[in-house]
Amino acid sequence: MILLLSSVIKAKECARAVEQASHEPVELCAAVQEAIEKLQAQEFSVVILDQLVLDSELEQEEAICKHLGSATPIYVNFAIAGVERIVRELRRALHRRKQELEAARKDAVRVLRQEMNDILTAILLSCQMALKIPELPQQAETKMQELELLATQLNAKLGAACVG
Repeated sequence: MILLLSSVIKAKECARAVEQASHEPVELCAAVQEAIEKLQAQEFSVVILDQLVLDSELEQEEAICKHLGSATPIYVNFAIAGVERIVRELRRALHRRKQELEAARKDAVRVLRQEMNDILTAILLSCQMALKIPELPQQAETKMQELELLATQLNAKLGAACVG
């Protein structure tokens, strides 16, 4: 969902064009306080902010920024920017957002795999050390071997996932 903050006459036309270009619903707000309330109530992928509205309510701009969440802000001067330019800016912002989300996802996966590999290494070492204990009961030895096998299989699957 996209939030559009503007009080100019062509804001409705712009909202329709943005909706068509992004295939996302657009919420239109004419006042900063209304935009803040919508930002507090739900998540938006992009927030298009009319600099004219922000300039008229300077103290509120910080509040908007505070409530953006993960939304990508686009600052536009509706007095000089045409609808086509705003749509172009939106497309760029959506493309950047997609790239940033993909990079963040890949980084999170990489970190999680590394953490899991560290834990699996510790489990495998513990199993190997436990199996070297003299006079280890047969039942405990069998369970440790099973655990070692499972950890080795999981480690192999993680390694294969890292390659693919």
